[in-house]
Amino acid sequence: MTNDSTIHKAELLRSLHVPGTPLIVTNVWDSITARIVAGAPGVRALATASHSISEAHGVHDGEGLSVEEAIAATSIIIRSVELPVSVDFEKGYSDDAAGVQDNVVRLIEAGAAGINIEDSVGQPKAPLFDIATAAARVAAARSAAEETGVPLVINARVDALAGNPDDWNDAITRANAYLAAGADVAFVLGLGTEDQVARAIDEVDGLVSVIANPSSVPLARLAELGVARVSFGPGTLGLTLAHLQATATTLTALGDYPGELGFAF
Repeated sequence: MTNDSTIHKAELLRSLHVPGTPLIVTNVWDSITARIVAGAPGVRALATASHSISEAHGVHDGEGLSVEEAIAATSIIIRSVELPVSVDFEKGYSDDAAGVQDNVVRLIEAGAAGINIEDSVGQPKAPLFDIATAAARVAAARSAAEETGVPLVINARVDALAGNPDDWNDAITRANAYLAAGADVAFVLGLGTEDQVARAIDEVDGLVSVIANPSSVPLARLAELGVARVSFGPGTLGLTLAHLQATATTLTALGDYPGELGFAF
């Protein structure tokens, strides 16, 4: 993976974050899912999901993989496609900002065009790092980008509302602090209604990304409201597994062959 190639992919990834015409990333977790999604019409970038990668490796989400294992897993995905890949890098796999910077450098050297970095201390999504500490970790990721010369796209996750739906002010303060520290996008979890999305767009001093599922604001409406990026996290793994389980049930019962059983890949 040449540095020039990674620079180009990072620049492309950044250009795809457009309010009103959001980047839609269908999250992947291995080489085959990356190649299949990359081959879908209209797809211009990929994003990994740490939860899905962890499950595929038989460990729990929340840095159940070592940093070496996480980088190795994402390197396989990056090498499998020509598109930019944004990597869910959890908390940066380090207790301190200096370690985050070192690890992000390694990830960029593996070809990552972007990252997610979260502000939860552990799992589930509480407690959170204090704002200054979380912002310093975002700044460390930006320093890693500057060190390598790659304009890494940092999608800084804000877990305040996911931990406590009433923590609106904290969520907005965090989003703006992370953007000021060098993030390109504030990834605000817990925006479940149109009013919340619109309010976040209004109060966050930069681009906003969200995670979506069947109960979320419809994609077309998210675009109209000005969201810059939509992802689905481990939901795409759930979709795949649900279909696989339903197919196994049908076949075990001597039912009809699903047409997808002949899918060429």
